[in-house]
Amino acid sequence: MNDEMMKRQVTRSLFTAVAKKRSVAGQTHHWDQGERSQKDETRNKDFEIFYNIMSSIREPLIILDSDLKVAKANRSYYEKFNVKPKVTEGELLFDLGKRQWDISRLKKLLNDVIIVNSVINDFEVEDDFETIGRRIMHLNASRILDKNSSVTRLILLSIEDVTERERQKRDLVELIEKRTAELIVAREDAKKGKELAENSLSQIKKLKEQLEAETAYLQEEIKLENNHEKIIGQSDGLKYVLFKIEQIAATNTTVLILGETGTGKELVAQAIHSSSLRKNRPLIKVNCATLPSNLIESELFGHEKGAFTGSQARHLGRFEIANGSTLFLDEIGELPLELQAKLLRVIQDGEFERLGSSHTIKVDVRIVAATNRNLEEEVRKGRFREDLWYRLNIFPITMPPLRDRWDDIPLLVEFYVQKIAKRLGKIIEVISGSVMDALQNYHWPGNIRELENVLERAVINSSGPKLHLVDELKKPSKDLSKGPKTLEEVERDYMLQVLEKTQWKISGKNSAAEILGLDRSTLRARMRKLNIEKN
Repeated sequence: MNDEMMKRQVTRSLFTAVAKKRSVAGQTHHWDQGERSQKDETRNKDFEIFYNIMSSIREPLIILDSDLKVAKANRSYYEKFNVKPKVTEGELLFDLGKRQWDISRLKKLLNDVIIVNSVINDFEVEDDFETIGRRIMHLNASRILDKNSSVTRLILLSIEDVTERERQKRDLVELIEKRTAELIVAREDAKKGKELAENSLSQIKKLKEQLEAETAYLQEEIKLENNHEKIIGQSDGLKYVLFKIEQIAATNTTVLILGETGTGKELVAQAIHSSSLRKNRPLIKVNCATLPSNLIESELFGHEKGAFTGSQARHLGRFEIANGSTLFLDEIGELPLELQAKLLRVIQDGEFERLGSSHTIKVDVRIVAATNRNLEEEVRKGRFREDLWYRLNIFPITMPPLRDRWDDIPLLVEFYVQKIAKRLGKIIEVISGSVMDALQNYHWPGNIRELENVLERAVINSSGPKLHLVDELKKPSKDLSKGPKTLEEVERDYMLQVLEKTQWKISGKNSAAEILGLDRSTLRARMRKLNIEKN
């Protein structure tokens, strides 16, 4: 039998005993001695049963009369509070010990018990008790009515010592807080060490209070044979580029890399970052030409959940991810005009707000930008902000086109042929002089990217150890009647030539994008810019 069942039995036994006592007291004096003795014996047995049940309950119990004086207490009460019945029974509850029960809320609740039969549940008392020290007690009270009326005769008050339980609860809360703090620290350490960057930012992990979703970008390492991540070549133009990289790398100065498509501007950005004080963090990249204009702001600056239709989670922008590192903004000339002011603010003040948020975020990011456009001309045409142009053009580095690096071509050919052959499981040991002459005499409008594509097709079509060219590389005809073409004119003419050769096949195998060494989206963007349309 549990304590709750015992307490109900106590209540029933106590009520029976009280009722019988009143019944005995109401009999007339005409009873004979035998009847009186039998009633007394029955009453005594009832009280004995009641007290035995009451004493078997582990919780301390006190029986109060309607004046809130102690009528009886069980053995657990006397043992718990280390007191004797003679100093307890007949005393007002609020006078016991050092008046630890003299609590205004308890008085009100006991009064409610007497009047409306309310029940005190989990009423907590914490005090310094006279004999047992500071403890936390939970109280529960219920009334016992006169059998024939609604008058309260007795109150049963149970006392439960929950000190250890509450202390364990507090210790558990402290332990949870400690473990939560440790988990937060562990999460921060894990974030710094993450190298994966290909999953969407919306899929980043969550913890409780969402251990925020975040992404670490996989650092692309440039592993080049014999030059330890340096750019291949020994021409004077390339040596000057390497000299300028060495000059600027250790600073935090913004760098603008200029040059035609496919000249290796991204390699220059990687070389600057790898030689900087930020080299232990990954280089974060954004290609402004491949992202739709309605998404590029979110990619750069991030957005909050619900900032626009379809934004199901908070998204960290590249500026936040690149905090403490370098951000490479490729094709900066393609950045929409309306975003250029926001980019200018980040470059000047290191501050921005996510889409859908008014909270200002501060970051420490070094900017390296690249473009194949003439930004001065773009400024004159009103397509690029003049103040942003001045902010970017602090330290320009121009990557020379491949046609001006004639003496670098043999080194590049050797490197790419071996790299491609290894990937394809082939062995190419011979590159004839005629093949090398053809490669060196070609004008390479697609630059190194086009060279790599030409060499891959050659390796694929070489059945033996000797390299055989597939592409017919012709020297550009010289038209002396006309002046030199602009860079855009040359690019447009060559792009049209390739598109016609591939019958306007944009993507896939043997397509214009593959020959030019461009992504499909980049090629379409360049076609729109150069007004190239299929007739």
